[in-house]
Order: sequence, then structure tokens, then C-alpha cells
Amino acid sequence: MYNMRMNLSVVILAAGRGKRMRSSIPKVLHEILGRPMLQYSIDAVKALRPEKLVVVVGNSSETVSKRINDKNVTFVLQKRLLGTGNALSVARNSLKGPGKDTVLALNGDCPLITSATLKTLLKKHRRDGNVLSFLSFIDDSLSGYGRVIRNDNGDVTGIVEDKHATSEEKSIFRELNGGVYIMEPEALDWLGRIRKNSSSGEYYLTDIVNIISKKRGKVGAYQCAPEEIRGINSREELHEITMLLNRGNVFKLMKKGVTFIKPDSSFVHSSVSVGKDTVVYPNTFIEGRTAIGKNCIIFPGTRIYQSILGDGVTVKDNTLIEESRIRSGSVIGPFAHIRPGSIIGRNVKIGNFVEVKNTRVGDGSKASHLTYLGDAEIGRDVNIGAGTITCNYDGVDKCKTVIESGAFIGSDSQLVAPVKIGKRAYVAAGSTITKDVPEGNLSISRAKQKNLKKWVARKQSGVKKKN
Repeated sequence: MYNMRMNLSVVILAAGRGKRMRSSIPKVLHEILGRPMLQYSIDAVKALRPEKLVVVVGNSSETVSKRINDKNVTFVLQKRLLGTGNALSVARNSLKGPGKDTVLALNGDCPLITSATLKTLLKKHRRDGNVLSFLSFIDDSLSGYGRVIRNDNGDVTGIVEDKHATSEEKSIFRELNGGVYIMEPEALDWLGRIRKNSSSGEYYLTDIVNIISKKRGKVGAYQCAPEEIRGINSREELHEITMLLNRGNVFKLMKKGVTFIKPDSSFVHSSVSVGKDTVVYPNTFIEGRTAIGKNCIIFPGTRIYQSILGDGVTVKDNTLIEESRIRSGSVIGPFAHIRPGSIIGRNVKIGNFVEVKNTRVGDGSKASHLTYLGDAEIGRDVNIGAGTITCNYDGVDKCKTVIESGAFIGSDSQLVAPVKIGKRAYVAAGSTITKDVPEGNLSISRAKQKNLKKWVARKQSGVKKKN
């Protein structure tokens, strides 16, 4: 019986050009629900706790490594794109203790693969004492996948690439190669025997199955769900897989008690959490590590990114919330913009066309419409009138406005920072405040009003004489 080794290394093949994407961006960096597709493969294999994780990249190696930015991943450059067989040979020299580890090899453009499936494959590989194992599937609607060849006893004897398979082979051999392999060191030793394909000029990793079979090494193919190993080679396939992953994220939340009015029109990242009895309306985007509490209502046209919402928060139509915190019971929108660094207290009202940036708003305060609050500290139960502006930028520095609890800011006021409005102080409508307002004071900063008697009649009389 073959002596199974427990050490595992992983190689992700991500050097393909992705010509059908029609893009200057490396194929594996195209994003799916906020993450590059390569990241999905990396996350799936990390659950296996490999000794070494190597990603083989092409000419855009620096771009890929910078975007992934993971110190636990080793990036290896395949200088000449000579196929998957050559890519694994290039990676082998970077593996920890070459010749000792079992190696898992998979593609970087298959974001639907799960850790559970990979663990099952590894378990069956070790149980059966195989030299090489791989995932296969049956789906007559798909093309472009290699055909698994079996003999009369059902043993795997080889894989023939789809473009080289005859019509007869395609009709007989319906089992397709999923492109996920587990190999023992003996299998890797035979990489050098793979010959360049005469028509494509590439070294096919699939050919190693034929070589091992001829050497009477034990090969196993284990079927899995077709959708798990679907690759991405075009924008259409990118869209299809995005929708599959998104549907999974949405349905997972629905099972936990969240209502989606129209699930297919809401886009939800896998890192999002939502409390029960929250209702999410159509055309909404919930992204990044966003956490939404219980009994919230997210109305249409809303985008929430990397933010925390407490229980009972209402976000009205066409509102954008970024990297901020909204505490329980607050109402945001419609048409509001909560910019990064903002903390909105409990039972706060941020209304129509209000922009809040890097500002803390205390419990019970309200800015109901047409207001800009930037770099401000606002206390409890403050009323911000329509058209108020915190003038926070002097052309060089961002300056702070402080409005203490119970203050009242009249409509169309400008607060020129740095400035402080004391507790229960009032600012009269139409004022431009450049100096601190002490506690309990009323501040008025206006030109004196003049009423010119009979001005309209004189003006109209002058117009008639000209005519």
C-alpha cells in the first residue's frame, strides 16, 4: 500500500491571459461582489491549512500580488505562458520541501469552489491511496472541458482536451475534467515527461493523467456539483457566476429571518451580516464588512459600504452610507450621504439632501434637509436648520465645528470653523458665525434690514416711461 503523506502544499494557476475578457486588467483580478475572483480560490484552500500556498501568475505578476497583498501567499512568475503543465513545473521549485509534500493544484478563475469539496477530495485521495486524484463532473450543456477517459473496468486511463477530442469520444465520454488535482510527489516527478502539444504549443497538465495510468499508478476521479468548478473566461460568465454567488448570499440571510422584497435585484457581499426582521427593498447594495441590526428597513436605491447599523434603523430611498456607524432608531435619507468617519447617534434624523462627513451627531439631534456637516462634533438634541453649512476648509486645513447639546441652528446659517456653539445657544437664521457663541446666547449676524417705501411703484413708473 502506498504510504500517504500528511503535508500539503497548494498551487493556484492564475497566469492565463484571459483574452475573451477583452480587458487590460488581469483576468483573475476582475471583481465579484467586492473581491477579485482569485481571492475566492485563495480563501477556499486556506481552510486546508497548507504548508505553502503558491500562485503562478503571468506578465502582470506585480499587479496581482499588490492587489491580493497576502504575506502567506508566494507569487511565482511564469515568464512564457506554455500551459498548465509548465505552470506547475515553474511552481514546484517554490514549494516547501519539494519532493515531500502532497500538492493540490487548481485554477484561479473558479470562484465557486468550496473548502468542503476540497477537503472531501483530499480525504478520498488518501483513503484510496491514489498517486493522483481530480474532480470531475457531468454537464452536457457545457463545452471546453477535457473528457475523462475510462476503461471497461471504470478505471481512469486519461483525459483528452475538448478541442482535440473526436465526435465519437465526446459522445461516449460525458464525464468532464474539473481542473482540480491532488498529486503525490511521484506524480510531480513525471511533470518533465509531458510533451508539448504540436498544435497549441502548450504543455497540458491533463497529460500527466495519461502518463501515470500507463505507469500503472492509481488515479481517481471524483464527481462533484458542476457549478462548483465552473471557470470564468468571458464577461458573460463573470456575470453568471456573480449572480450565483449573490443569490447564495441573499438566500443565506433570508434563512436567518431577513426579508428581501426582490432578491435578484439586491447585491450583498458574503461578509455582510443582517439581523432578523430587517426588510431590504429592491435595487440595494450592501457591501464590505457591513453589519445591519434587527428590524431595520433599507429602502430602494440605497448603497451601504463597510458600515454598522444598529437595530430599528430606517434608511430611506437613494441614500449612500460609507464607512460609518448609525446607532439604533435613527432615520437616514432620502437622498442623504453619510461619508466615512461619521457616527450617527440614537434616534437621530438625517434628512433630504444632507451630507455628513467625519462628524459625530449626538442622540436625538436632527438635520432634516439641505445641510452639510463636515468635521463636526454635535451634541444631543441639537436642531440643525435647512441650508446650514459647516465651513470646515480654509484652503489649507480642515477645521472643526463644535455644537453642544440643546443648541438650535437657524436655517441658512454658515458656521465658519474653527468655531464653537455652546449649550442651548441659538443661531438666528441667515447668520454667518465666525466667533464662538457662549452657552445660552442668541447670535445674530445679519445686515440691518431696510424697507424702502414706494420703491416698487417708482421702479414700475420708470419702466413705463422708457417704453
